[in-house]
Amino acid sequence: MRLVALFEAAKGALVLLVAFGLHALLHRDAAALAVKLVGHLHLHPGSHFARVVIEAAAKLSDARLWTLTALALGYSALRLAEAWGLWRQRAWAEWLALASGGIYLPVELYELSEKPTLLRLSIVLLNLGIVVFMAMSLHRERRRK
Repeated sequence: MRLVALFEAAKGALVLLVAFGLHALLHRDAAALAVKLVGHLHLHPGSHFARVVIEAAAKLSDARLWTLTALALGYSALRLAEAWGLWRQRAWAEWLALASGGIYLPVELYELSEKPTLLRLSIVLLNLGIVVFMAMSLHRERRRK
């Protein structure tokens, strides 16, 4: 349970850093920063990935950045609360972990079937493992009561 709590805390912390990064882009020219980043990473500016990054950055208005920052903060808070609850062995956190893990499985399985990669397979297996573990934990607790 503690391992899952640490995993959820790590996800929450990572998304919190993303929220801070998005907030730092407010009132700045995100497209110019994206071009600079593409150059710094020595990516070919005409490559698909570079174009996607630059085009996405060009569409970032301050309103969108505020929205994305708020969504990232909310997601981070949810993950950190889940991690706290799992660490303290709260039943609500186990239900939350089961539901939040299970909701992603159909999408992850679809993506794996469309373009199988080792990374996608690893994500599916990790998420499936967490869902099964949470379901077993909740079932054991229910039988114990």
